[in-house]
Amino acid sequence: MNIDNKSIVQRALAGLLETGDVGALGAFLSEDFVHHRPGGTDSSKAEWLAAVEAALVPLAGMQVEIHRVLGDGDHVVVYSRRWLPAPGPEIAVVDIWRIDGDGLIAEGWEIIEPIAQVAANLAWWAPPAHADRQGAQLAR
Repeated sequence: MNIDNKSIVQRALAGLLETGDVGALGAFLSEDFVHHRPGGTDSSKAEWLAAVEAALVPLAGMQVEIHRVLGDGDHVVVYSRRWLPAPGPEIAVVDIWRIDGDGLIAEGWEIIEPIAQVAANLAWWAPPAHADRQGAQLAR
């Protein structure tokens, strides 16, 4: 089952990346597909495919390097790095996909981290340096 689910996700992503056609991706999504992003932003199949299609224009020339595809039951996790032509920005992305009983992608979660901000995010719980200075000024 894991191999089949991984294959479904790989074919869906390859269809989009090779052709730039969201229809190639959409064929692998269930009709009640939901895409989730941090902060509680959810999109329906139509909304998400429209957003992907709109993003293809500013992301023209984007390179995608898939580092890991892991399957666990009905879930598939994909870790990739993506970048725009030099000197464009680079991001690390973790996508989590849930495959339904019909072999279609029913849900997706996406987490994006800009590579340029990785060092700052290693201590995400620490207040920014300027907040320390402001706090010291307020304490006087």
